[in-house]
Amino acid sequence: MQPFLSPNAEKRLKMKSVYDRTEKLIGPDKLKIIKNSGVIVFGLGGVGGYAVEAFARAGVGRMGIVDFDVVDVTNINRQIIALGSTIGKYKTDVFVSRISDINKEIRVDAFKEKLSERNVDCFFLSEYDYIVDAVDDVAAKVALIEKAKALNIPIISSMGTGNRMDPSMLKICDISRTHTCPLAKKVRKGLSIRGIEEVKTLFSDEPAGKFEGGPASISFVPAAAGLLIAGEVIRSLLSE
Repeated sequence: MQPFLSPNAEKRLKMKSVYDRTEKLIGPDKLKIIKNSGVIVFGLGGVGGYAVEAFARAGVGRMGIVDFDVVDVTNINRQIIALGSTIGKYKTDVFVSRISDINKEIRVDAFKEKLSERNVDCFFLSEYDYIVDAVDDVAAKVALIEKAKALNIPIISSMGTGNRMDPSMLKICDISRTHTCPLAKKVRKGLSIRGIEEVKTLFSDEPAGKFEGGPASISFVPAAAGLLIAGEVIRSLLSE
């Protein structure tokens, strides 16, 4: 049986919105700006996945999501969509369903592709207000940043979060101020060759540990990075 609700209680429930608390914090005008904004995220792993989650819950009206991979059992320790029930499913497919579950009104453009230097022109970047780079491939990162600069679209690029344990050492700054991070060093070199200097970047001050058999990771560092990126993007959109 459905619980009995008074007419007034039913009316209040119908009037409630997913973003009531957000609107209370930032006001209806700024919430409208977020709803009218579009963000595209490249890479739906530990960092990019949490950024997508935060964008959906913040009310971003249009989202591009780009990833070629399927959920693997080793993703469960740090990726928000990785569960026993999603192993083997494409990450884009899982996120399309998840975002719809948060808010069916969000427009989602899903690209089951691996970003590369060759296909960077295939994602309709000019239709978005902000780009999030959360991929690991250096050449792809540099190509995406170069394209964003050419189109004059703001971009934030995530450097390495693997092999680290302290989320409080994550920072957002220009790439010229990064240090300690081997990935950032390689990206800086690639950008320098192309004459690109200023790029908003998330990196960690924490020296990366060294482990055999590939990178190591834990639940809270990539998640914190993704949420920091989402916060930076939302605040930037509201300040324009």
